[in-house]
Amino acid sequence: MRSFEKAFISRSNTTPMSPLQTDLYQLTMAAAYWQAGKAEQESVFHLFFRRLPFHGGYAIAAGLNPALDWLEAFRFSTADLDYLASLRTKAGRALFQEKFLSHLGDLRLKLDIDAIPEGAAAFAHEPLLRVQGPILHAQLVETALLNIINFQTLIATKAARTCTAAAGAPVIEFGYRRAQGQDGALSASRAAVIGGCRGTSNVLAGQLYGVPILGTHAHSWVMSFEDEAEAFDRYVEAMPDNSTLLVDTYDTLKGVDHAIATAKKLRAQGHELSGIRLDSGDLAWLSQQARVKLDAAGFPEVKIVASNDLDEHLIESLRHQNAKIDIWGVGTNLVTAADQPALGGVYKLAALRKDDGTWQPRIKLSEQTAKSSIPGRLQVRRFIQDGQLIGDAIYDIDRSIPETVTIVDPADPIRQKTIPAATDFTDVLQPAMQGGRRLITENLDTARERCQQTLASLHPGILRLKNPHAYPAGLEAGLHQHREQVLAQYR
Repeated sequence: MRSFEKAFISRSNTTPMSPLQTDLYQLTMAAAYWQAGKAEQESVFHLFFRRLPFHGGYAIAAGLNPALDWLEAFRFSTADLDYLASLRTKAGRALFQEKFLSHLGDLRLKLDIDAIPEGAAAFAHEPLLRVQGPILHAQLVETALLNIINFQTLIATKAARTCTAAAGAPVIEFGYRRAQGQDGALSASRAAVIGGCRGTSNVLAGQLYGVPILGTHAHSWVMSFEDEAEAFDRYVEAMPDNSTLLVDTYDTLKGVDHAIATAKKLRAQGHELSGIRLDSGDLAWLSQQARVKLDAAGFPEVKIVASNDLDEHLIESLRHQNAKIDIWGVGTNLVTAADQPALGGVYKLAALRKDDGTWQPRIKLSEQTAKSSIPGRLQVRRFIQDGQLIGDAIYDIDRSIPETVTIVDPADPIRQKTIPAATDFTDVLQPAMQGGRRLITENLDTARERCQQTLASLHPGILRLKNPHAYPAGLEAGLHQHREQVLAQYR
């Protein structure tokens, strides 16, 4: 498998890199900040989610590099400004003042962004991004950041769960035709690789991201011939070193026999059949029967590929049934995250810098304590013991953190865990952009390897698909107390 080297052709080929990829209210708020003289007030926002996806025990962060691509390209073009100038209120007046649009035309982002690296684990309430800078700038990027980070984190997590269920067998992403639009397909292919997939059927993802591309053939190829055996023979003539034959167009086990006959002819010519694919029926039983036939015919190296609306739960079930499947082709349920179509990430203001230079915490209230936001400039301290992750404490970088740390679950303050002093740790959020200048560019190799290392460092109970063990992640006790005080103040 070739390296996932950085192979970016400008994504503007497929998706506009435009600041108009936003909601209207971001622009109207920006206009109001500018009108109120607050445009340059320094602010801090956090992007986070409140509940782990898929009722699972972890999430895998993804989307940072595409987000940085978008931020780097952030410029209002003349066409953008002309469009905004054309917008009218109900009274027929211009929605935006000319001077404000001129301000947007001159705008260059001056944001500092610290982020969880792609492929690392993330947990509820932890910031995936901390965005600091002029409030007008930070507000304008909210929608695009949520769109990019939410979706790719969701798909990377789904892929990680699917690959965990496959227990080391290769998983290939086959979902382009069922994905939510062309950009959704590209983003899903990229995120699926971060989560552990070995490749994709998506050729454009191969070109843009350096992802290995793989595939077989469709039923239409077989149906275009009068005879299945002839269809197989003709296909391997065209692809002698890259042939996986789809055997279930008519009768699956007869299809296996025809594939074996073709494999013998191919071997006589100095080539080997790569595999067969099962796309319907009882995959456990059919794969067992196919394996017996292939082995008996002298083709133990021919791989059995399975597809057909697979997900992590079905893969786990098939493995428990001793299915003889070597490679899993997962499409619809992966790229659409069928059992949870959105991550639910949010972007909340957490602090404003006052004229005297100090930071004033900001909090969003809710009748549900767990949905109230966390004030301050946040960081995540991840504790490690004997190579295993044992807990995450969210803390305010402007407040001291004790050597012995107590983690408080924001959804249930009774749930606490104390981490002894001198325990190894790492601070998860890393500088990604400073003053609008990008600091990092990682390829998919790095993100994918980080994901594998992350999963290996989590307790197996956290990786369970059903009823996973709850990883200790929450507020450092001092921040929890401060949050309670701020809540009381605002209420």
